Amino acid sequence: MRPIAPGTHLIDMRFRGNPEYLGCYVLETGTGVALVDPGPTSTLPALEDGLRLAGLSIDNVNAILLTHIHLDHAGVTGTLVARNPSIRVYVHRRGARHMIDPARLLASAERLYGDMMDELWGEFVGVAEASVEALDGGETFDIGSREIVVEHTPGHAKHHVSYFDPATGLAYVGDTLGVRIDNRPYVIPATPPADVDLAGWEVSAAKIRAWKPTLLCLTHFGPARPAAAHIDEHELRLADWAAIVRDDVKSGTDSDEAHVARFRERARRDLEAAVGSDAEMYLDEGGAGDSWRGLARYFRKLSESPDR
Repeated sequence: MRPIAPGTHLIDMRFRGNPEYLGCYVLETGTGVALVDPGPTSTLPALEDGLRLAGLSIDNVNAILLTHIHLDHAGVTGTLVARNPSIRVYVHRRGARHMIDPARLLASAERLYGDMMDELWGEFVGVAEASVEALDGGETFDIGSREIVVEHTPGHAKHHVSYFDPATGLAYVGDTLGVRIDNRPYVIPATPPADVDLAGWEVSAAKIRAWKPTLLCLTHFGPARPAAAHIDEHELRLADWAAIVRDDVKSGTDSDEAHVARFRERARRDLEAAVGSDAEMYLDEGGAGDSWRGLARYFRKLSESPDR
C-alpha cells in the first residue's frame, strides 16, 4: 500500500498482472477504512495483500465509495459485503439498482466480453439492498472521522459521482478526468460506449474544479497534480478527440474500423511523443478504439434527436 496523503493510501490492483493499470484508494476513517473503487473480483488477492501489508483485512472495511458501477471499478463489492455485512456501499442512485440486482449489467457485459468475462472480472455478486446508500450528488456525509462531499459527475457514465475530502484536498474522480498513469505527462480521455455525454462532462469538470483540489485521485492510475492543469489538459484533449470523431461520423466515408485504426494511430503518435515507451501501456489502458466508438455513438444519437 502506497501512501499518497495523511491517512490515505493507494493499492495497485495489478489487473491481469499489469502494474499501474487499476488502483483502489484506502482512506483511514478512525473506525476502520473506506475503499474507493475496490475493483473486480479477479483482483481480490491484490486488494487483500495490500490491506494485509498495512495490518488490515476486509473486516476493517466499513465503507465502499463507488464512483460508478463498471466492472473494473465495482465488481468485487458484493463479495466484500457478503464477507463483511457491516460495510456501507455508496453509489449513485441510477447505479444502485444494478449493484443490488446485477442481472442486466452482467448480460450487457457478457455480450461485450463473452468467454473472457470470468478471466477479466471474476464473480459479480449482488449487494444486499440494506447495505446500499443511494446518492444523487450534492450530499455531504461522515465516515468515522472523514467528511466526504459528493457531486454527480456524468460524462463518462450517467451514474458517475466524484468524492471530495476537504481535510486532505483530495478528489476521487474515477474516470471523469480520464487516464493518466502515475502522473506521467499525458492525459487521455475515457469515452467508451454507451453513456458519453459531452455537455454533461463540461458541467462535471466545473464541479470538480470548484472544489479546488490539491490532488486528483484517478482509478487509472494514481494521483495527478497539479489538479487545475490536469483538468485543463483533459478538457482540451476531449474537445480535440470529439472534433476528430464528429468529422469522421459526418464524412460518411470509410468503415468504423478504418476510422478506429486511424484514430488509434494518431493517439499512438501523440503518446510516443509525450511518454515514449509507455505509449502502448496508455493505449491498452485508455482504450483509444473504444473511445472512438463511444464518441461516434454520442454524435450519431445527437444527430437522430428530434430537437436537432
